[in-house]
Amino acid sequence: MKIIEGSNPIQVGGAVQEIRRMGRPRLLVCFSHLRWDFVFQRPQHLMTRFAQDRAVLYWEEPEVRDAQTAPELRLRRCEASPVVVATPILPPGLDAAAQDVALRQLLDTHLAGQDVELTRWYYTPMMLGFSRHLDAACTVYDCMDELANFRFAPPELAARERELFSLADVVFTGGHSLYEAKRDRHHNIHPFPSSVDREHFSRARTMTEAPEDQASIPGPRLGFYGVIDERMDLELIAALADARPEWSLVMVGPVVKIDPAQLPKRSNIHYLGGKTYDVLPTYLAGWDVALMPFAINESTRFISPTKTPEYLAGGTPVVSTPITDVARHYGELGGVKIAAEPAAFVAACDAALELSGGSSGWLDEVDQALSALSWDVTFGAMDDLMSAAVAAQRRAASGRVGAALPLPVSRPTIRTAVQPRSFDYLIVGAGFAGSVLAERLAAGLGKRVLVIDKRPHIGGNAFDEKDAAGVLMHRYGPHIFHTNSDEIASYLSRFTKWRPYEHRVLASVSDMLVPMPINRTTLNKLYGLTLTTDAEAEAFLESRAEPVDRIRTSKDVVVSKVGMDLYQRFFEGYTRKQWGMDPSELDKSVTARVPTRTNDDDRYFVDSFQAMPADGYTRMFETMLDHPNITVETGVNFQDVRSDTLYDELIFTGPIDEFFDHRFGKLPYRSLAFRHETLDREWFQSVGTVNYPDEATPYTRISEYKHITGQTHPKTTVTYEFPQAEGEPYYPIPRPENQALFKRYEALALETPGVHFVGRLATYRYYNMDQVVGQALASYRRIAEAEGRLNALELASATAAE
Repeated sequence: MKIIEGSNPIQVGGAVQEIRRMGRPRLLVCFSHLRWDFVFQRPQHLMTRFAQDRAVLYWEEPEVRDAQTAPELRLRRCEASPVVVATPILPPGLDAAAQDVALRQLLDTHLAGQDVELTRWYYTPMMLGFSRHLDAACTVYDCMDELANFRFAPPELAARERELFSLADVVFTGGHSLYEAKRDRHHNIHPFPSSVDREHFSRARTMTEAPEDQASIPGPRLGFYGVIDERMDLELIAALADARPEWSLVMVGPVVKIDPAQLPKRSNIHYLGGKTYDVLPTYLAGWDVALMPFAINESTRFISPTKTPEYLAGGTPVVSTPITDVARHYGELGGVKIAAEPAAFVAACDAALELSGGSSGWLDEVDQALSALSWDVTFGAMDDLMSAAVAAQRRAASGRVGAALPLPVSRPTIRTAVQPRSFDYLIVGAGFAGSVLAERLAAGLGKRVLVIDKRPHIGGNAFDEKDAAGVLMHRYGPHIFHTNSDEIASYLSRFTKWRPYEHRVLASVSDMLVPMPINRTTLNKLYGLTLTTDAEAEAFLESRAEPVDRIRTSKDVVVSKVGMDLYQRFFEGYTRKQWGMDPSELDKSVTARVPTRTNDDDRYFVDSFQAMPADGYTRMFETMLDHPNITVETGVNFQDVRSDTLYDELIFTGPIDEFFDHRFGKLPYRSLAFRHETLDREWFQSVGTVNYPDEATPYTRISEYKHITGQTHPKTTVTYEFPQAEGEPYYPIPRPENQALFKRYEALALETPGVHFVGRLATYRYYNMDQVVGQALASYRRIAEAEGRLNALELASATAAE
């Protein structure tokens, strides 16, 4: 067992002692499955920057050599940075456990006696096997790719990743789609899409010299650089070459994990092999179009290719297959074409060639899009998060409570402590109220708007997503859109297409499933009747109704309409579970929301417009907030931004009592807990929601989303709802004393200049989604009118609404 020096020797004892003598008492050990000299990408960019103020040891995958008799560790300093690369050399024949033992001994020998603040940085969870014992001040998981989806991924990778999530102090992801897939697995996880060294690649715009192996290739040239592996759509490359034999396809990069014999061979396809990072701009300079012909499969599902901004920085239009993070971040740029099928991909290349040979105006848009993108900014933001994690550990160790860790930010802005921030409006909350106002202020009045939300996503309680099985579900219970307002339906239709859907609910009563709200069918099934007309049903209900002198409570409402038996079967137990109190203690408005019908209409709602967003609520919110004047940051509390953000006006959609630090006490709410289950069967129940009004059942309802979304899937996902007293505020409790307490806060709000309180939490009311949209649109009209900028159409709409 020994440590030897490589071709670029360092002092015996490793890099740590040398860096300590330079006044750098910190060490970062980066455990990576990627070799340092393979392709210069994210790890190299970041580690080179971290090495400016600490020792960085880049630990590579081991090499197995037949002639080796004992494990060795080869160390060498990189040519262009202080990073030290460690390459373990192992003898053949060791199984996985023996390899881990040997690697641990090499690692411990190298680190022995080093008194430094250690950071463990992982690109692969597989290296936990020999390094989990290290005592680190900070453990980072930079989840650059979903390695489990790559070819030859070890079967134990998923278990190792779960362990790494439990050990990590902070987690970074290589893109937003990967962040969305992992965000629920760690409390301190942040998306950092691929960045770019703009200065390096922008040289391609003015270069005239051509690399020797490319100079003789005729134009037009369409090029790709990067690793050529199972992520390449080889059939697409072949189809492109066949469709346009006059084009030259230049493929730069090493071939790995696939047999080179599988590569399509055509006279106009040129494989030039791997190239170093420093010469990539010289190749890019000779291309008319840059290609990203990735296959759409599991291995590319979450990738965020670094080459996208690099190609664009070099002034070359890009044609890509529909990789999610490429389409999301760059798909709207004129210089980026997205196409899937071969014919469409060829057509996109035609369009890109016209762009390449035409006006350079599209580059202005590219330069603006890339202006805030930099590896220096990414490094700085990561370093801040790591420092915060270390500080939090120290506070915890000393028993002191400190500020919360910085939380995740959503595209397209990366927050850093030094980034100046100034907006016309700060909006707290990215649900319906905040998102509608953000869109209107940005698009209608040209305001610069920052939207923040403490949750790690937009959409508020309407947030939906595909679960691990691929079933589209609502994280906070079913949200069914319905409205009688043409204005509200028309407004939201700007941001989504709709799927018609009329919600139906059954109630489990007396061992039967009957329609809810109560209708003629309900009465016939429960009582064995044959009522056939509205008049007959109405007469039956009147015969059951019990007179109430004064209708004050929810119980009074129901008993006076349908009598005690139906009240007890449908309302009493359900209300006690939902509200934690008897209906006789609740305002009449609670049960007045649920009608009783004498016809056989089994729809839960009877509004003129009933539909679901065709691609889900989250996609609708993304489209609504996709405006150049809007910056969105999620996982951010109001307190986190108050000190470093300048704004003229504030729109607050959170709890009004929280805004005023609960000066008069907390406003009471009921909350919910959700249990989501994915079942290996096509259907679970016959309708979208089944209610369980009996008190013996702990949950109030079960909802099955495929009924609601119309999705076709062999599995199904259901949600059980459990009302509770503590947790996220969902339902204001309608009692006179609570309304009186709210009025005290409302008086404070009216006296607070420059702050607009909008939404159900800010106004302590239970609103349907359409009502929140209507309230937000009305608030926008008041703001626009105050500025004298309400147009005639909006003024007419406001007058009609009033």
